[in-house]
Formats: sequence, structure tokens, C-alpha cells
Amino acid sequence: MILSGMEDEDKWLAEGIAGIQHNAFYMHRALDANNLRDALKCSALMLSELRTSKLSPHKYYDLYMRAFDELRTLEMFFKDESRHGVSIVDLYELVQHAGNILPRLYLLCTVGSVFIKSKEAPAKDALKDLVEMCRGVQNPIRGLFLRSYLAQVSRDKSPSLGSEYEGGEDTVMDTVEFVLQNFTEMNKLWVRMQHQGPVRIREKLEKERNELRDLVGKNLHVLSQIEGVNLELYRDTVLPRVLEQIVNCEDERAQYYLMDCIIQVFPDEYHLQTLETLLGAFPQLQPTVDIKTVLSRLMERLSNYAASSPDVLPEFLQVEAFAKLSSAIGKVIEAQVDMPIVGAVTLYVSLLTFTLHVHPERLDYVDQVLGACVKLLFGKPKLEEGRATKQIVALLSSPLEKYNDIVTALMLSNYPCVMDCLDDKTNKVMAMVIIQSIMKNNTCISTADKVEVLFELLKGLIKDLDGTAVDELDEEDFNEEQNSVARLIHMLYNDDSEEMLKIICTARKHIMAGGPTRLPFTVPPLTFSALRLVRKLQAHDGNVVGEEEEPATPTKIFQLLNETIEALSSVPSPELALRLYLQCAESANDCDLEPVAYDFFTKAFILYEEEVADSKAQVTAIHLIIGALQRMNVFGVENRDTLTHKATGYSAKLLKKPDQCRAVYTCSHLFWVDEKDGIKDGERALLCLKRALRIANAAQQMANAINGTSGPVTLFVEILNKYLYFLEKGNPQITSAAIQGLVELITDEMKSDSTPDPASDAFFASTIRYIQFQKQKGGVMGEKFGPIKM
Repeated sequence: MILSGMEDEDKWLAEGIAGIQHNAFYMHRALDANNLRDALKCSALMLSELRTSKLSPHKYYDLYMRAFDELRTLEMFFKDESRHGVSIVDLYELVQHAGNILPRLYLLCTVGSVFIKSKEAPAKDALKDLVEMCRGVQNPIRGLFLRSYLAQVSRDKSPSLGSEYEGGEDTVMDTVEFVLQNFTEMNKLWVRMQHQGPVRIREKLEKERNELRDLVGKNLHVLSQIEGVNLELYRDTVLPRVLEQIVNCEDERAQYYLMDCIIQVFPDEYHLQTLETLLGAFPQLQPTVDIKTVLSRLMERLSNYAASSPDVLPEFLQVEAFAKLSSAIGKVIEAQVDMPIVGAVTLYVSLLTFTLHVHPERLDYVDQVLGACVKLLFGKPKLEEGRATKQIVALLSSPLEKYNDIVTALMLSNYPCVMDCLDDKTNKVMAMVIIQSIMKNNTCISTADKVEVLFELLKGLIKDLDGTAVDELDEEDFNEEQNSVARLIHMLYNDDSEEMLKIICTARKHIMAGGPTRLPFTVPPLTFSALRLVRKLQAHDGNVVGEEEEPATPTKIFQLLNETIEALSSVPSPELALRLYLQCAESANDCDLEPVAYDFFTKAFILYEEEVADSKAQVTAIHLIIGALQRMNVFGVENRDTLTHKATGYSAKLLKKPDQCRAVYTCSHLFWVDEKDGIKDGERALLCLKRALRIANAAQQMANAINGTSGPVTLFVEILNKYLYFLEKGNPQITSAAIQGLVELITDEMKSDSTPDPASDAFFASTIRYIQFQKQKGGVMGEKFGPIKM
């Protein structure tokens, strides 16, 4: 059916073009013969082809352009009065006798343009006459193209300032009146098109109607180009008349298109100075009109205008542009009760963008926009993910992008209220945007009050909302979120120790409510932030005032950390808690706080005993404990002996013999610390090495019993290297005989091993080369060593 209709149209168009060409041929012959009567007769027949109602606007346009080209030739003939021998006044009367009204009016417009050009009659009178007579064609398509032709032929003949047709003070007004009247009639014809044809083809009709909109809009473009249409004339006459027609036509498509035309074709300065009048029309438009798009474009143009030059900014303040736009948006939302939430939010996004461009220093304006948005969303269900939430995210992101400083956003009282309108998922998205802004701009959050507001904004990341279980979230996404929060904690800082302590306490309050899965991410950065404050206090050797206005010493901060890490250990995340206990112990050591350091070590040992069950985790933990204990110098003899005894005891109880051996020989460093005032107990260091040798030997025998061959000698070579280390460090208990005996033991083991290990062999060979090199250099090795027997 559709294909058949298109084929019919093509046929009708071809017939129409053929008719125009046929009559144009005879018209040209009559023109060449200076035969006016036949020329008019043939031109009328030619123009009769435009009376068809069978063509769509697109096809009709093709037909119209064929006739238009021929009319240009006819117009040139009419201009040469010597050829046809009839005065232009008589010609103007003569063409009005054409039989059909449509050809008659086309001819009348053609002669009328020549009439005006001749200046034999005032241009305003001729134009008024023509625009009135064109009312005789009420078919929408034919009428629109006729009036479009009238506008085309009269465009360069309208009286305006500086034109050759200017004849007095009212000439510009006469031109404006002509264009406005033509615009009004064209818009009526265009609107009437929606009622043509049956309802079943309404969609097709609307598409066709849309194709003709530029014919109407060109009138507004012409108005904007008329010389002499200044701000006063635009404000007092042009804009009110155009808006009156737009509002009264009560057509959704026409209202949207023409309002957009006004915004696009007239100068920004005019919009600013007539803002109240222009905005006053928006609430009067049909409820279905896409006002948000038109208003957004208006605000975008005004924003660009404001950015074009600093000199125009005072104008915005003078006309109170923000107040008028804000009021207009409120009235539009109130008038269009069925406007979707996304539409209303989009309007506020545009208003906020305008505000940030034009009045960036007015935070009260920014907060007012956010408050209006809160009022809009108040009482409604939380917005779920969709277009509306994306607009809210855009709304909240705008201040961050503009100011590059979250601290400024924290000063906006309505900012958190807007975030509360989002569903939990989108709330998290916005929280991530905030954190990314902080990290990108390296923003320091420097007061406890700001931290409080910030963590309220980020609560979707910091704790579970509405009972949402963490296990329902994607693990990778969750880890990324919590790592972001952890990085954020390092951005909370103030040089003032008193304020920094308040910041830590505020952050701790929020973090501790995060639940067991979040604490392993957030407690470590908080701990290190607190330890940084401890080091600062220790450096200044002073106190700060805490939340309870009591002296806050490193001891008090350590107490706070003790409670914090204890919560982490019960998550459970014992390995992480143990590491943090050891870090705190080292800081307490630097502060010369023996009881505090001892308490942290005690907590670490308890965790090791009761919570660390995995054998690999035990190995890692015991080496961390040994390493931390070795660096401690605050302990007295009794406390140190207690801790070293525990460390060596746990080392010897590890599950695997090789792990036992390595942990035990590492404990030797607890008794010989290579520092000026470090402990130097050579005998106990040697005891650890001998104990490690026994364990290594037991491991070798166990391997032989299981596999029938001796195991790798790596453990013996490692112990040999420890002997060499302590020998060079001056431990008197280490003798060359013991080292020689160990070398011989390793050599024998290697000879008896039927499946040698290349790595162990290379390790031993490298160790022997080192001994020989050191002997050649002299020193301790040269004095104590005789020839090495292999």
C-alpha cells in the first residue's frame, strides 16, 4: 500500500512538472513575442499545476521550485515596461482577473514585487495589500508555499533603515508588521495541517507537517535580520506579538519549534533584556511541549554569552537573571503536573550549569538550586538507576568540576540532601565521583566538621545501607570501592595536632560502623594516619587537646589504636591485625613507652596463638614478630627475655622442619643486634644456631627415611652463612673450627646425595668462594681461618 502510494505520487509529480514545462514553453514564446495577454494566460495555466492536493510536502516542494524558476523569468519581463507597453499600475490590476485564485495570487505577488521596485506606490501599502489577499488560499500546503513565495520576492523590497524604500519614521515598523502578519497567517496554516486527513495516517501527516516548519521559522529569521529592529522595538512589539501567536496556537509541535527559533535567531543581549517576558510564556505552553530542552538551550546561550566577555556580567546581575530563571522553572514544573521527574531535574541541571558559569562566586545560588531539586524530590521514592539518576549525578558533579574542590561542595547544605534522594547503587556511584575528585585535585580535608559532612556523603561506601548485604555485591567492585575509601583517609590532614586528633576520632567513628568486610580496608590507613600524628607529637614532645578537653598524649592515641585494631582482630582478620599491632609497638618503642610496646607485642602473640592457624600464615607471622622484636630497644631485660623466649619457642613449634629451622636461626638476631647499644649475647645467639642445626639434621634424616636419599643441603648452607655473619660481626662464640666442621658436614652430605640439587650446590660453592675471598683480604676471616678442607 505504501509503495503503491509512493508510485502514485511520483506519477502525479511527473505529470505536474510536465504541465509546468508545457505551459512554460508557450509562456516563453509569448514573452519573446511581447504578447502580454498570451504570456499571462500561459503563466496562469502553468501555475494551476500548483493547485494539486495529491502531493506530499516534499514532492510539492519539487513542483513549486519548477514554477518558481519560471516566475523569475516572468518577473524580469514585467520589469521592462517598454516591452509589454502596459504601466505597472495597470498590470497590477490586470493580473487580478486571472480565473483561479492560486495562479492569480502568485502573479499578483510577482507583479507586486515589481510594483514596489518601481516606487510608484508606497511599499508598505503594496505589502499590506498582498499579505491580506493571500488569505484567499486556506489550503495549508498551498497557502504556506504561496506565503513563502511572497516573503521571498518581497524580502529585498521591504522598507527598513538604510534601504532604498525607506520613506519615513514608520517604515521599519511597517516591515515588521508585514512580516509578523505573514508569520501569523503561515503559522495558522501550519497548525491547521494536523487536522487534515484521517486519524489512521496521523503519524504520516505529522511527519509531512514537520517538513514544512522551516517555511514558518524563516519569518522569525527575517525579523532578526531587519535593519532598525533594535532592542526597544523587539521588546515592545516583536517579542510580545510572536509569543502571543505561539501561545494562542495551542499546538505542541509549533510551540516547541517556534520557541526554539526565537532563542536561536535573536541576539543573546535581547534575550537577557527581555528575559521576564520570554520566560513568562513557558508556563502557558501546552503540557506536552518539551520545555526542558528549549529552556536548557536558552540557559546555555546565556551562559556562553556571559563567558564571551567580563563586561556583560553586570547586565546579568542588573536584570536578576538567576532569580527570573529559577522562578520560571518553578512555574513550569507547577504548570506541567505530568512532567516526568527526569525533565524537571534536567531543568535544574541546566540552571545549575548557568549559575556556575555566570555566578560561580554565589554559593547561595548553587545551594538554592540544589534545595529546589530536593523540594522536587521530597516525599517521592528514591530514584532508581535510570535517566533521572544520571541527571542527579550530573547535578551533583557540576560543582565538583567547576570548583575542583570538594571542600566548596561541603559548604552546600543541600548537597547531602540531594544525595539522599538516590538509590543505594547510584549513591555509591556519586560517592566514587566525589572521591575521584578529591584524589585528582589532591584536596586536603582539614577539619573534623568537614570530615563529618564528607563521610555522611560517602556513607553508601562506608557502611551498609538499608540492610544490603555485602555478599550480594560484586567482589571486584567492592574491593575497588573500599580501596578508594582507604586512599581517601590519607587525604584527611591538618598541621594542627589538636584538629588532626579530632579528624582521626571523627573518621574512626564512621569507619567502625562499616562492618566486618570493610574494616580490613579502612582500619590500616586510619592506623597509619594516627601513627603519623604520634610521630609528630613525639618530635614536638608536646600534648594536644582531645575531644574531652583532656591532655592527649601518644599513650592516649595508642589506647585508641589498641581498641581499633582489636575490632579488626575480631572480624576476623588476625594476620592484618597482627601486623598493625607490631607497627604500633615499633612506634611505642620510638616514643620510649615500654609498657605500651609490651602490650602490643602481647596482643600480637595472643593473635598468633589463638587465631593464626594456617601454617604458611604462621611462618610469615613469626618472621614479622622476630623482625619487629629485633628492632626494639625500649625493653628491659625481663620483658625482652619474656618476648624472645616466646618467639624462639613458637619458632621451634612450626609445622614443617625447614620452617622451624629458618625461624630458629633467625631468632639468633634477637641476641646479637648490630647496633652501638644493641644487645650482644653471643652465647644465646650460638645456641639458636646449634638448635637450628639439630632441626636441619632431623629434617635431613626424615627426608632420608621417607625418600631413601638425603634431602637438599640448603638448610645447612643457610646456617653456615649465619655463622659467617656473626663471625664477621665479632661474636666471640663463633669459631673457625665450628665453621670448618659445618663445611665438612655439608661436603659429606653432598657426596652422599644420589640426586644432587643444582641450586644448593651453587649456593654452597658461592659461599666457599666468599670465604676464600675474605681470607685473601685478611681481617677476621684471615686471622681465624686455616685452609678450608673440602
